[in-house]
Amino acid sequence: MAWRGALLRHVRIPVVQTLDRTPLRWAQAWNRRLSSHGDDHLDKEEVIERVLSVVKSFPKVDPSKVTPDVHFQKDLGLDSLDNVEIVMALEEEFKLEIPDKEADKIDSCILAIEYIHAHPMAS
Repeated sequence: MAWRGALLRHVRIPVVQTLDRTPLRWAQAWNRRLSSHGDDHLDKEEVIERVLSVVKSFPKVDPSKVTPDVHFQKDLGLDSLDNVEIVMALEEEFKLEIPDKEADKIDSCILAIEYIHAHPMAS
C-alpha cells in the first residue's frame, strides 16, 4: 500500500471547469493540459482572447472599441472603480489573485495580457 501513496503523489489528473466556457475553450484547455507535460503555462493567444472577452462583456464598454492595445480610461472612458472591477473579473476568469500593488498598474488590455501570460498560476 505504500506504493499507492507514492504513486498518487506523482499522478496529476487534469481538471477543467466547464462553467461559463464554450466547448471550444474547454477543448483548448483540455488539450493544453494533456499536451503540456507539466508545463501549465497559458498560450498567449488564449490569454489575449480571454482578456478581450472579459473587457468586452463589461457593461460600460462598447465591445467594438476593445482591442489588445486599448487603455481602460483613455480609450474606453472608464473610471478607477471600473478599472478595479475589470481586474477582479480577470482574476475570476483566470483563477488567480492579483496583489493590489500589481492590480493598480493594470490599466489597459496589453498590461493585463502581459501580467496574466507571465503569471505561473493563471489557468
